[in-house]
Amino acid sequence: MSCLRFASRRAASTLSVQRSEAPYRRRLEELRKQLASDGTEIDDFVREKDGSSVFESVDVVGGRTDAYSEPQKPSWLKVRPPGDHESQKEYTRLRETVRKKKLATVCEEARCPNIGECWGGGTATIMIMGDTCTRGCRFCNIKTSKAPEQLDPQEPVHAAEAVTSWGLKYVVITSVDRDDYEDGGSAHIAKTVKEMKSRQSDLLIEVLAPDFRGSLKDVEQVAGCGLDVYAHNLETVERLQGAVRDYRAGYKQSLKTLEAAKSHAPHVVTKTSLMLGVGESHEEIRQTMRDLRNCGVEVVTFGQYLRPSKRHLKVEQWVPPHEFEMWKQEGEQMGFR
Repeated sequence: MSCLRFASRRAASTLSVQRSEAPYRRRLEELRKQLASDGTEIDDFVREKDGSSVFESVDVVGGRTDAYSEPQKPSWLKVRPPGDHESQKEYTRLRETVRKKKLATVCEEARCPNIGECWGGGTATIMIMGDTCTRGCRFCNIKTSKAPEQLDPQEPVHAAEAVTSWGLKYVVITSVDRDDYEDGGSAHIAKTVKEMKSRQSDLLIEVLAPDFRGSLKDVEQVAGCGLDVYAHNLETVERLQGAVRDYRAGYKQSLKTLEAAKSHAPHVVTKTSLMLGVGESHEEIRQTMRDLRNCGVEVVTFGQYLRPSKRHLKVEQWVPPHEFEMWKQEGEQMGFR
């Protein structure tokens, strides 16, 4: 978490305090106008003379490119637009079905840059429980509200009809957080999985589930509903949790969620994902991987964090392909699949 540190000193008189306030007020107004006009964030001003950020990690991560000195995405991160694919027909088919069934996809809502490749390959992540989240993580582009629209009781059926009509072998179901429901939407998720399995028994289903505010009863309801992969994203290392995720999320709470899912349904594969490039160190990543293995997590994926807009968390470093290969090798040595 970044903070501004203001030095203050006692004024010799009320008059001197009043005189000194004027420049600060003018500067504050200037900053407000700049923030409003160009989307600059407050941490733009919290930088050292050499341009380094207060978000920098505790050690230097070798091989990475500083995203402040090189703001443009590296060549290895460039993706083709949705229409520039051999399987444009498949992309269009999925998009039309999503519109017809009035479904939301995290691919669209989160403005994922890989939507063309995934949809073009016949893979989509269905987002259920609406398109508005009750939480506001600094990296996420999904809409937020304290009181989203009520859950659609027909959504499990519509989602199942859409997915099974695509003829897929594997589908990912994710959701927004619904802290406005006592069970966090666990019953709704479980019903969606059961509807899909009843229509296509050989369909492999991965559910990217919320933390349900740490309610193990709700975790177990989803873990035991017939899914094949229980996923819950830890997102980042322990030190950066407060700067990256909503205050209601937490490192230990997420680990406990994954551990409970595996304990309740040992046959289910447990999975998580980590974003890289937000200021973490190599040793912090390794410790996170050890913590995950100690909780029985079998699959971990890594991805470069990409900023959805200027109002979101900034990218600190561009992570090169060879580092991802390094984590793949270390993960396999630790026992990850």
